[in-house]
Amino acid sequence: MERKGGKVPRNPKEPVVRAAFARVLADLREQAGLTQAEVGEKSGYEEKYIGALERRKHTPTLTAVIQISSAVSVSPLSTLSQVLELMPKFAHLEIKPPVAEGGGPQKPPSGEPQ
Repeated sequence: MERKGGKVPRNPKEPVVRAAFARVLADLREQAGLTQAEVGEKSGYEEKYIGALERRKHTPTLTAVIQISSAVSVSPLSTLSQVLELMPKFAHLEIKPPVAEGGGPQKPPSGEPQ
């Protein structure tokens, strides 16, 4: 999948993961009674980044998931489990491959992995 100025996700499921993580993060943060700034301070990230994650603007790194989970006093495994449970709810956000003129999915240009 070709990247265009950071706008096209590398993986078609990326918007699904972002949406599920955003919901889980907001819920966990609210349950912990913390603001975005407090989660940022406890996790070592800026408030802007926490807000961007909740607005689905960024996909968290594994390090971010671990640190943010710790900040809201939840195990990273529990956080990821909740994300996985919510992913089907956001499946409609998955990016579908473009359809070729013949009706099937387009093949990547030669030299790119299929």
